[in-house]
Amino acid sequence: MATNTFKRDAGNAPKAKNSPKAMNEPVNRNSTSPKPDKAVKARWTFPQLKFFNFSFLRDRRFHLLIGFTLLLTALYLLIAFVSYLFTGPADQSVVESLKTSDLKNSGLESENWLGLFGAWVSNYFIYEWVGVASFFIIPIIFFSGYKILFRRTQVSLSYTYTICVFAMVWCSLLLGYVVLRLNRVEDLSYLSGGIGYETALWFESLIGLGTAFLLAFLLITFIVFFFNITSLPGKKGVVSAVPEKVTDNRSAVNAYNADTYEQQSSGLNHYANPTAGIESEELAEDLLEEEEPEMELVVNNRLVSDKSHLELTVSSAPVLTVATSAVTAPVSNLATKPLTGGIQLDIDPAYDDEPAFLDDEDLFSEEEPVKTPPAPFLTPTPDFKITDIPVEPVGQNMENYDPTLDLARYQYPNIELLNDYNHGKIQVTKEELEANKDKIVETLANYAIGIASIKATIGPTVTLYEIVPDAGVRISKIKNLEDDIALSLAALGIRIIAPIPGKGTIGIEVPNKKKEMVSIKSILSTEKFLKSEMDLPIAFGKTITNEVFITDLAKMPHLLMAGATGQGKSVGLNAILTSLIYKKHPSQLKFVLVDPKKVELSLFNKIERHFLAKLPDSDEPIITDTKKVINTLNSLCMEMDMRYDLLKDAGCRNLKEYNQKFVERRLNPKKGHRFMPFIVLVIDELADLMMTAGKEVETPIARLAQLARAIGIHLVVATQRPSVNVITGIIKANFPCRISFKVTSKIDSRTILDTGGAEQLVGQGDMLFSVGSDLIRLQCAFVDTPEVDRICDFIGDQQGYNDAYLLPEFIGDDSGNDKADFDPSTRDSLFEEAARIIVTHQQGSTSLLQRRLKLGYNRAGRLIDQLEAAGVVGPFEGSKARDVLIPDEYSLEQLLNTMEK
Repeated sequence: MATNTFKRDAGNAPKAKNSPKAMNEPVNRNSTSPKPDKAVKARWTFPQLKFFNFSFLRDRRFHLLIGFTLLLTALYLLIAFVSYLFTGPADQSVVESLKTSDLKNSGLESENWLGLFGAWVSNYFIYEWVGVASFFIIPIIFFSGYKILFRRTQVSLSYTYTICVFAMVWCSLLLGYVVLRLNRVEDLSYLSGGIGYETALWFESLIGLGTAFLLAFLLITFIVFFFNITSLPGKKGVVSAVPEKVTDNRSAVNAYNADTYEQQSSGLNHYANPTAGIESEELAEDLLEEEEPEMELVVNNRLVSDKSHLELTVSSAPVLTVATSAVTAPVSNLATKPLTGGIQLDIDPAYDDEPAFLDDEDLFSEEEPVKTPPAPFLTPTPDFKITDIPVEPVGQNMENYDPTLDLARYQYPNIELLNDYNHGKIQVTKEELEANKDKIVETLANYAIGIASIKATIGPTVTLYEIVPDAGVRISKIKNLEDDIALSLAALGIRIIAPIPGKGTIGIEVPNKKKEMVSIKSILSTEKFLKSEMDLPIAFGKTITNEVFITDLAKMPHLLMAGATGQGKSVGLNAILTSLIYKKHPSQLKFVLVDPKKVELSLFNKIERHFLAKLPDSDEPIITDTKKVINTLNSLCMEMDMRYDLLKDAGCRNLKEYNQKFVERRLNPKKGHRFMPFIVLVIDELADLMMTAGKEVETPIARLAQLARAIGIHLVVATQRPSVNVITGIIKANFPCRISFKVTSKIDSRTILDTGGAEQLVGQGDMLFSVGSDLIRLQCAFVDTPEVDRICDFIGDQQGYNDAYLLPEFIGDDSGNDKADFDPSTRDSLFEEAARIIVTHQQGSTSLLQRRLKLGYNRAGRLIDQLEAAGVVGPFEGSKARDVLIPDEYSLEQLLNTMEK
């Protein structure tokens, strides 16, 4: 962080920097060491050595070269060793005569499949060293190259090295002992090699037959300690073996048993029976460290009591960003010069912030892999207490149910799919800071407003100047000078915060001449996002203090976005979807995408079988037609009510508690219970839907906004013009969190944010985030269309579910109403049986049909809809069961006979 200090002396000329008094002035008022002059600094500064540049070690191309070399080496050794088993005795004399014979003639005499070099290498490894145990060297080389080339975290090099090295040494010694006992050194010496035979001979001379007991002892010791065996087989024949190190926490905590694997190979679905046995071991290793507290780096931040002095402190990039500098030239070479109005610039040495991004070396390292995201990009599986199912137990010693095992081979998108725009430094010069500071001071002085101190904080888009006015100055007087300050700065638009919440200062946000592009890669690769334990984390971008801003959609619980055309609204939606995809498994999250524009969200078609939800009769997962939008919204309302019924039966208050009970197997799937993922409804353009549908769209959106929070359905609604006829009062009241990009007028800003300021934004992702009474200015992270395309291709090429997540079927007529004429020809084959069950029990419940007829939820819901259309049950009444309109079975038989005619 760089700190610039401006001082103004009343009537006194500025002092020279090389004066004795200036030389003895301390750098920091809290420090007692004197500040060295330029001559001393020159003696202390050493030139940078540029002869030894090892940057190529981080180059991905170098990694690929090393990986391919190791794989080819492993293949070469495998062929050479196999050939030696057939041609070794014939090539032994050729290899031994290399020092005396011609190399070319020796190569022609060699019978090894890989020539003279293959015969020489295999002779050394097999005959001279460890015998046929040399084959264990091949997995070491192969998996090393595989790890470097593909960056697969499923391959543990420490496991491979340990097993292969022990097996190589132990087998060589064992075969040497066997050859020694058989006394067939001449024809079987290649089995043990020279090292194995000589070692066995040495042990034979010391302990004789005790060599066999020593070999058995070494094998048992290795198995016990390496596989962490803590108990011998009992009555059940179970041996507890827990690995010491796990590279993939999700694949290690839960493993398939035979039934689960057969179920996956035969076809996946969202409502698979979760009572299948799952073999797992409790691994309490915590892979996530505590997030370090943010450290505030502010130098020389003080209030000047003497009104003849003025101090400006400039701070930049306090946390979670690449080390930046507020000036473009080196600090040590800047010369001091008198400024306008007797203000003097004094620059202290810059403090290097430790970068919070993961560089290529960290991505390549084994300890913190980022190539395969399950370890860093996932919240670890919670450690639940295993209990038996209280009602109708299906088995004993049941392990926790894990919904991610439906797609156990799913690979999270890696960070390399995103672009790095290489904008590491904020392009704000010293001259720009000086000019803006002088103009602010001069403008306020023209209106007789004195300033005690001023501090500038540099952000990616704007610079925040925090001023402390003199005592007796009205805040409203400075607030009214917003246009005058904007005129003097010739800025695109400034915003005055009077006062800044939580601080005793007044903020003036001035746009930078050169803005920094905040890439989505720089946000998702930070530890703040990687270690986030939020349910639905969204990485929006950076604040004006360069802090990464991450919030939880599950706690908002809904989000309303607005902004003029071309100001970054669609990019913001892509950033939201990208953040959730990078953090959640397909079994934990589903999207319902509504795109009246038909082109903005079309890229997400490729992840239909992984993350999208749709109606059963819908061909396209992205809803573009207005009628289908109405049906989808009403279907979501049905899903909401069905989920509330399940929560009521389970005795839970929200989705998190319900899923936790289900994971602990305390809920019986035979009674209709299931693991329920989060559902995020994204509407790209609400204004178009309100113009074409009006109340038919407003009513279900209002219902979802009011009630859907507790059962895991969240809304993200965007619109271009936030007028009152689009964002009605009933919608606005249920969207406490709102985002506004640049709008055209102050009226639009007040409509979306209930306050002004959005009309003063500079566009291109500059936005205001309102949550409660807080208003935060952010620079939205940029994610380009090719990046989204690569992410969707990466996910779409993997194994997915058989179909998208199916919402309850909603039957509507041409007008969009849910009451349509009943067609007996299209009724379900179980219609009559379902009607008799409903009339007998006098309870119009979907779960009743599921239990009695052993049906899935979707088919039972369709039967209820057909019974409603036929007049057997009444309309939908929220969480209550439907009224049964047929009093007895005799009346039902008359109705069925009438329908058949």
